[in-house]
Amino acid sequence: MKKILIIYILSCSFIFSQEYRVEKDRIIDLFENLKKFGVNENQGNDRVAYSDFEIQAREYISKKLEKTGAKVYTDFAGNLIAHYNPNNSNLKPILFGSHVDAVPNGGHYDGAAGVIHAIEVLQTVHSKKILLNHPLEVIVFSNEEGGLFGSKALAGKINQQTLDVMTISGYTNGEGVERLGGNVDRIYEVKRNMGDIHAFLEMHIEQGNNLYSSNTDVGIVEGIVGLKWWDVTVKGTTNHAGTTPMNQRQDAMIAASKFVLMVNETVNSYEGSQVGTVGRISAEPGVPNVIPGIVNLSLELRDLSSNKISIIYNKIIENTKIIEEETKTKFTFSPIDATGDPALMDRRIINILSKVSDDLGYTSMLMPSGAGHDSQTMALIAPTAMIFAPSKDGISHSPKEYTNFEMLEKTTNVMLNTILKIDKVKLD
Repeated sequence: MKKILIIYILSCSFIFSQEYRVEKDRIIDLFENLKKFGVNENQGNDRVAYSDFEIQAREYISKKLEKTGAKVYTDFAGNLIAHYNPNNSNLKPILFGSHVDAVPNGGHYDGAAGVIHAIEVLQTVHSKKILLNHPLEVIVFSNEEGGLFGSKALAGKINQQTLDVMTISGYTNGEGVERLGGNVDRIYEVKRNMGDIHAFLEMHIEQGNNLYSSNTDVGIVEGIVGLKWWDVTVKGTTNHAGTTPMNQRQDAMIAASKFVLMVNETVNSYEGSQVGTVGRISAEPGVPNVIPGIVNLSLELRDLSSNKISIIYNKIIENTKIIEEETKTKFTFSPIDATGDPALMDRRIINILSKVSDDLGYTSMLMPSGAGHDSQTMALIAPTAMIFAPSKDGISHSPKEYTNFEMLEKTTNVMLNTILKIDKVKLD
């Protein structure tokens, strides 16, 4: 009896630790076909949200997913979903996917690589007849680039103002959702609550140079940074550039220049991975022979800790007062609503991702995500995790964006085997 029990335990252990592999050729085929929808003369991609190119891409994806036997549909928020449940399980689904909308003249990997991963994971599960406890749902989110629209709808974080936002395609979110096959009148019905989803996973290209420069196969995201934006206005005195002595000027541009340097020095004075950016600056009246009386700037701070963002911001305010005294100018800060709180990934899934990467013989690195992703919103309603594939030279949102197929194959293998392990564990 004891011998039988030992054999049973060992067999269960083997099943749990069994590693599956995806098919690289299918990944390449998916990539080459998907890039056709929106490719431009610069070899970039113009598949912006709600465009004809995106609609065509989603039709192609739907046909691929239908071949697995999944029920494929578009929800009321324009999210494309493939529900795979051959065993008619009543358990909560495991969701995974990303987006296919791009920035104008963007690359072929941002978002699309994650969708290709998701399709290939489902194709592998289906073709190898892998038995699962939980249903699987592949999801292609609507309008990620324009503010994480589809995932925010799932999390119940949209309102009429969100629907009325004009997007780069020339359609409002509301109009765009209808173009994708959604239904604005019933859009709030897509909301899912905490506890409705077993787990959510997303793969994305890193869009930075950490993995590529260190020759690391997989980035395991520990959290997605929060970001805060402010409009900053500097007020000095507009005056004649030829008749006003240098020591009598209240030059808003001089004050703004000191501010830009101060932000850089202040952010760098703290240990950690926080970043600060002044990405926009304009002077009034903005002519060569007039001392600027007003300068408008932007300020952005990002970190995994909201508290740390507040600490750095308060230090910037403190240092700004010194600049005001030196330049006889006045600064005002106005917070912008387009901000996001940090989102920590699920530590249990992070540990599984790390173990799976090791078991597959891949190198991995724990890292924050400096960019926003749908996972940031999904973490509000489900245990969530995210992995990165290396981006060559850290280039993204550009036709030069590139991740080789070997790296895509490795991260897809990690995603597949992690999902299979998550299927067997309790995350409640």
